[in-house]
Amino acid sequence: MKRLMLGITVAAALLVALELAPRAVYASPAMGTFSIVAYDSVTQELGVAVQSKYFAVGRVVPWAEAGVGAVATQANVNATYGPKGMAMLRSGMTPAEIVKGLAASDSAWDSRQFALVDAHGRVATWTGPKCNDWAGGEAGAGFACQGNILAGPAVVADMARAYREAKGEMAERLIAALEAAQKAGGDKRGQQSAGLIVVRPSARHPEFAQRFVDLHVEDHKTPIAELRRLWQIHQGFHGAGDHMELAAEYEAAGRSDLAGLERERVHDTLTRALARGERDASMLNGLAWSCAIHDVHLDDARKAAERAVALEPKSTDIIDTLAEIYYRMGDRAKAVQTEQRAATLDPKNRYFVDQIERFRRGAP
Repeated sequence: MKRLMLGITVAAALLVALELAPRAVYASPAMGTFSIVAYDSVTQELGVAVQSKYFAVGRVVPWAEAGVGAVATQANVNATYGPKGMAMLRSGMTPAEIVKGLAASDSAWDSRQFALVDAHGRVATWTGPKCNDWAGGEAGAGFACQGNILAGPAVVADMARAYREAKGEMAERLIAALEAAQKAGGDKRGQQSAGLIVVRPSARHPEFAQRFVDLHVEDHKTPIAELRRLWQIHQGFHGAGDHMELAAEYEAAGRSDLAGLERERVHDTLTRALARGERDASMLNGLAWSCAIHDVHLDDARKAAERAVALEPKSTDIIDTLAEIYYRMGDRAKAVQTEQRAATLDPKNRYFVDQIERFRRGAP
């Protein structure tokens, strides 16, 4: 009876998946790739990171949806297994049941590599015996690493170790895992593209369920290094504000512990940017402004804004950020003096005049 019920569940889930899935994308069996799927039990984040000697691997291998799971489909890849896997997870199937279900309906299953993690942290990873050597995977608590056409088993082992040992938020840990895999030899044919997807639930921002972090390097000599560079920029342009939004959401829900964690992640990004001598003025400005308007980490935000002004001394937006920080730190005279520089550069902009008046009055 249990076998019958599982068979019915698998068949029903596959029917749903077939209706939802786009046309299959089949790549050459020589598509070497290494990837990691992961779940964070504290933040409920789900993520996938991948690298391959293959153009635009990020549009084929990784799939994720908050509250559902994350999938990596590779080797002799069938990209429909991304949406199919998600549909099967939504139907209530476990990762292990999904692997069995897909295997039962796929004549090329022995040349596939597939992994998934669900929103409870349960994982499964499969490497078919016909995947090109070296191929294999390793599952851990809330994550799974796998790869094919690799320099050797150390690639997967080091990737798993790096993820376990890395600190910080999920995207940072996933990139660290890719870096360790590449250092161990990676795809033995070389490098070309990389992708990173992280999703998480948010009542105020339902878009985070599909795309909290979504970065792709399509064709590059060192795609993992480029992925990290894009991640650092992302943290200034989008990440800092997103973390502050989540902090407010957690605070409203009575989870001050998680709110503090989100704010601390912004501070981590800010201190790392200062430590490495970041020279992207816009990125520094984004971090500084997010801290300013939320009245957190103001001393480091001041350092970032001062550096950004030094890099782009005629940017009125950046000058305004620095003035705002001075004001919130209690130095009204310096805030007025700094804002006057912006007003001089753009005398027709009423906003700067209003800012100067606000600083002089000591208004909120």
